[in-house]
Amino acid sequence: MRTYFSVALSAVLLVLLAVLVPLSALSAWVDLEIDDTDRYVSAVAPLADDPDVRSTVADLITDNAMKQIDVGPLQSTVRDFLHQAVESFTTTEAFQDAWTAANRTAHETVTAALDGQSGESVTIDLAPVTEQVKQNLVDNGVPFADQIPVQHTDIQLVSADRADQLRQSFRWLRAASVWPAVGTVLFALLAVALAWLRGGPGRRARALATLSGTAVAGAGFALGALVLRGLLALARDRVLDEVPDSDTGAAAAVFDALTSSLRTTVWIVFGLGLAVAVCAVAARIWAQRVLPAPAE
Repeated sequence: MRTYFSVALSAVLLVLLAVLVPLSALSAWVDLEIDDTDRYVSAVAPLADDPDVRSTVADLITDNAMKQIDVGPLQSTVRDFLHQAVESFTTTEAFQDAWTAANRTAHETVTAALDGQSGESVTIDLAPVTEQVKQNLVDNGVPFADQIPVQHTDIQLVSADRADQLRQSFRWLRAASVWPAVGTVLFALLAVALAWLRGGPGRRARALATLSGTAVAGAGFALGALVLRGLLALARDRVLDEVPDSDTGAAAAVFDALTSSLRTTVWIVFGLGLAVAVCAVAARIWAQRVLPAPAE
């Protein structure tokens, strides 16, 4: 009977940790990265070197510019020339600075959209980048560059429908902050402590019970990390399915950049959890052989 009860408790512990670990990681991520302007900007700044982001920026700015330019039969030629000029600018340090500045400004907009009213999509406004592009092209004497409109030009990251589904979770995760992570660690320690108390009399029994509890806790953290990895993959697929085809590459790059720390967390937690579980199992096997059994 005691064995069945222990198995049931182990199963409950595994399931709870498989749920708590992803929630803890997500709430800490929202608090420490998404809500922090400097860390948010640091995460997306390298995207200025991403080919998909550069291509999307060049396409959007060129398309908006060509709406203001009419050169008759030369329209296609002028578009190609302007697109090449804009794309060339995206390889410069000035573009990287403009991209960083735009995202610093956009951070407030992104968090407000996730915390705002229904019906709003989550976007990055390229107007500050467009302004820098226009000024650079005008300074270099590029024809028609002065006709590039500096207006809201957005890269859509999350559709309005998907954002509506995310808003409630985002608010909960923001309110929870890092406390779920603290609670999850304390819960795992409490489970190990309870295993020690339930081990019964004798040093050997308590040692074996504690090591069993530690192994289950470690496996729970590893399982929770895999659940988080699966959730990230599912979220990525769903977000990209609802983004316009023209923005898919850039949206994927932004999603991957913003969740990079989460993916790192997945493998750290998985590695540590698995290591703890394996070491605890090995220690339990050793203890069974070394520690003397209680006298009959």
